[in-house]
Amino acid sequence: MDSDTGAAMKPGEARCPGPSARDVILADGCVVPDALVTQSYTFRTDADMPYDHYTSQEFFNREMKSVWGHTWQWVCREEHMPESGDYVTYDIGPWSVILVRGEDGTVRGFQNACMHRATQFRPSETMGFAPQLRCPYHGWTWDLDGELKEVPCAWDFPHVTPDTHRLPQVRVEKWGGFLWINLDDKAPPLIEYLGVMPQHFTDAWDTGKRYVYMHVRKELPTNWKAAMEAFLEAYHVLETHNQNLPASGDANAQYDVFGDHITRFVQNIGYPSPHLVKKPSEQEIIGRLRAVADAGLTVPEGRSARSVAAEYLRQKLSAEWDFDLSGYSDAEILDSINYNVFPNANFFPGITHPMVYRFRPIGMEPGRCVFDLLFMRPLAPGADMPEPPEPIKLGEDDLVADVPGILRSLAHLFDQDVSNLRLQYRGFQASQKRGQTLGNYQEIRIRHLHEMILTYMAKYP
Repeated sequence: MDSDTGAAMKPGEARCPGPSARDVILADGCVVPDALVTQSYTFRTDADMPYDHYTSQEFFNREMKSVWGHTWQWVCREEHMPESGDYVTYDIGPWSVILVRGEDGTVRGFQNACMHRATQFRPSETMGFAPQLRCPYHGWTWDLDGELKEVPCAWDFPHVTPDTHRLPQVRVEKWGGFLWINLDDKAPPLIEYLGVMPQHFTDAWDTGKRYVYMHVRKELPTNWKAAMEAFLEAYHVLETHNQNLPASGDANAQYDVFGDHITRFVQNIGYPSPHLVKKPSEQEIIGRLRAVADAGLTVPEGRSARSVAAEYLRQKLSAEWDFDLSGYSDAEILDSINYNVFPNANFFPGITHPMVYRFRPIGMEPGRCVFDLLFMRPLAPGADMPEPPEPIKLGEDDLVADVPGILRSLAHLFDQDVSNLRLQYRGFQASQKRGQTLGNYQEIRIRHLHEMILTYMAKYP
């Protein structure tokens, strides 16, 4: 083991020697949002995390009922359904929900099941236009506000009335340009559930002012938690992404837990890994920085690779996107800033890591999940919100890097991350040691995820 484990310290107090991510950001000399340099960490425990939490069908069934049945989940962007009659269906475990925009402009959510014999109004994971909700089996029909409109052979159903057979609604709320649902009528409002997110994601970070330019949907051969956890820490960079060490601060990344539902990490890009024995020169760093690898940039004496790269990208992308990035700090341009909204959503407010993604179980299978990856850009002032692209669907063995037009600087990293998942899930099943050992600081977001799952299981048994 390394000699800098902080054995004399209390658990959770040890940090990687040298400048922290916060130190690097402040040393840039830029004006940064207060949210970016805020810190929030508390040690919890160092007990192992049982592998049964990933592989057990019984645990998965409890998790589905207690967690997914009571938490807020984003379904789609508002621009996916701009007109009256537009709909999107969303499945999670046994549930299927259909969102429809009514003639009054309101988006409502309903159980995607006819009140007659339960046939879905529209197939799972589809979107389109429906002037009314009409069952394809027997033709029972509802208005877009959920009111029963037509029952063929109504004479045979004297026990059916508009009151008894109005479509059950599912809660729908909006934030950040996304439409969210909660299957629990008594759950707290979304704005309360989101904790610090509305305060942090303002102005330049507002995802409601960004648009989706690419959507990749990939199936993964692992539990949804294990898939998401691959993206909750930078500890794996040393081994999985070691080609990036000269330009990627990994062990000095910052980890935060903001209340019950929000966690974050901040990882410096354009700054070398503390693992490197010999620190590369600023010119060597910029030569290994993926986002500017082909630009042939030179770092003048007295400048940093971060400042030169950020300045170049600020000017280049401002021109390409017709959007003024002059107010964005070097950290906002370069760094990987990842917020997780429990249970499964991840938001990146930065510019060269412009993503929102989520992980969901596939049906009721604990060992399979789907990864939705949305690439986003700031919307030019005065521009209309473009229609979102259709998802590019990938199977378990398809590579993200093979997607046409993908952001090459990131796609290869996703494939490297995914390559570990099948091996890990098999290890969950095969290991004689029946739990994973987590780092006190770098893997705090993983521990928090599991703690919240157990909290919800206790609250909603």
